[in-house]
Amino acid sequence: MSECILEARDLTRCYRRPDGRMLTACQGVNLKLYKGKTLGIVGESGCGKSTLLRMLAQLEPPNEGTLLFKDKDITALRGEALRRHRGHIQMVFQDPSSAFFPRMKVWDALTEPLKNFKNLSVSERKKEAARLLRLVELPEEFLERYPHSMSGGQRQRLGIARALALQPEILLCDEATSALDVSTQDQLVKLLISLQRQEGLSILFVCHDLALVQSLSHQIMIMYLGVVVESLPSADLEELSVHPYTRSLLASAFSMDTDPAKDIAPLSGEVPSPIDRPKGCPFHTRCPECMEICREKAPKMTELSPGHWLACHRA
Repeated sequence: MSECILEARDLTRCYRRPDGRMLTACQGVNLKLYKGKTLGIVGESGCGKSTLLRMLAQLEPPNEGTLLFKDKDITALRGEALRRHRGHIQMVFQDPSSAFFPRMKVWDALTEPLKNFKNLSVSERKKEAARLLRLVELPEEFLERYPHSMSGGQRQRLGIARALALQPEILLCDEATSALDVSTQDQLVKLLISLQRQEGLSILFVCHDLALVQSLSHQIMIMYLGVVVESLPSADLEELSVHPYTRSLLASAFSMDTDPAKDIAPLSGEVPSPIDRPKGCPFHTRCPECMEICREKAPKMTELSPGHWLACHRA
């Protein structure tokens, strides 16, 4: 088993609305990210994926819970200690168009993180920017370009390159492929896999596309309404997943082998509001296998087999 490099214990994040009510974006989230491995997180919009990543990157503090980096509690880091720690965990944001300052050339944007941590000359920064471009398979001629003159896939590669400028151990990808076409998504996934092998990166990859997440993740975590409902090895997803929500996500994924005569049973209803969370299991309002206990009591996370965790009363 690889070393656990990042661990979250019971992370909860709430926001107070102007009317005084509380919006619970994440509730009691537990996860472990292992060195050199990829953890994929899947769920519908509004399930708390991006909020979770922002807590892991320490862009937002949790209301409750503990965050550990290499078994060291980093939850309460502030000031200079937090600034120094940021080099270990870097983030690739969803929208590459708004991730760069439009008046910065590529070489300047890529090496901006280095200005905060290292005292380098302009020539040294340009040399490092050229290295980063080669790392993400972009030509050095792009150094003098502006990011807005490049394609979406090229800009997202720039985002990855900038995140790697400080040589982090953990890369957080927040919907990094959502704005790209299918062929570009495939190229980006292959790049991330290659970078992981070269640099020994641990990657946390958030996406709506279950098939895409499965193609590069070692472990997959399914979230619904701010809670984790199931977590299991990627290779076991189709055969061993149990939670009705996970099975519904799998059933909604199309492939070239999909039987056109097979009926598709979409989930009925809408995701409940995180402001007015339902009592009991958060999925019971849409679950086709709902029992009476599901409406009254929230299920506890149970380990079914090594690496396979499930929060469902039917377990």
